[in-house]
Amino acid sequence: MLWQRVVTAIVLLAVLLPALFYPEPWTFCAVMLVLIGAGGWEWGRLNAMSQSASWGLAAVSVVLSAGAWLAGLAVRPTPVLWSMVGLAWVLGGAWLIAKGVEGWPRVPRAVRIVGGVLALSLAWLAAAQARTAGINFLLSVLVLVWMADIAAYFAGRAFGTRWISRGLAPRISPKKSWEGVIGGMVGVIVLAFAWRWADAHWLQASASLYTVLSARGVWMLLIGVAFLAAMSVVGDLVESLIKRSVGVKDSSGLLPGHGGVLDRVDALLPTLPLALMLAQGIGVR
Repeated sequence: MLWQRVVTAIVLLAVLLPALFYPEPWTFCAVMLVLIGAGGWEWGRLNAMSQSASWGLAAVSVVLSAGAWLAGLAVRPTPVLWSMVGLAWVLGGAWLIAKGVEGWPRVPRAVRIVGGVLALSLAWLAAAQARTAGINFLLSVLVLVWMADIAAYFAGRAFGTRWISRGLAPRISPKKSWEGVIGGMVGVIVLAFAWRWADAHWLQASASLYTVLSARGVWMLLIGVAFLAAMSVVGDLVESLIKRSVGVKDSSGLLPGHGGVLDRVDALLPTLPLALMLAQGIGVR
């Protein structure tokens, strides 16, 4: 119901915004640990694990993330790691979408479980490094994903299958269209140029993702944000095919009116690591 969505959104913002804007990164990192733990629990349930085993998976997700924190990786650039993670997401995401709903059960269960825990823990590490790079940098990545989703929704509603008759992935997510994807890319490109202008004339804060990308030229900015928008769609489609394969609508009911944590962060799971891959490859330290 609408009131549930509104109340849940207000509660989430009341927790996340103070943590995000707190002067030290550790507050945001701690809140993210809770979300990653919840995502680990949901991942166990999506893979038909028992309640106790799902809680164990949540604990493993938190321990891996906390271990990276204690090891100092949250404040240390790791460009080689993000290049490997980025390659895995591009190839693995393409393979999963190509195989579709029927292909998911054929993936060995151990691979599915370990892959999900690693995706969650690495997303936490990427979020922590992005927050360490600066609030402006982290926000620029988060807003990119939100803009891609919002612009795709409105473009899909207005033009869906009008120009391209075949949907984006009809057997995975029937409502998604190529027009929506194109609209999402246009939205993030407009956002990127507007944010870069604000960086130069108004914000004058820590560098955003768009400032970093544009340091290598306008073409790097255009290609970079379009690529990230496309990968946010990949994250969404991968979670959709998993849910459709196991026969559930939402990853859980932890967030009334919104579904589960994985339903809210699916697009961020590939996008955060890939944003770090692009930024650190260009030279953010």
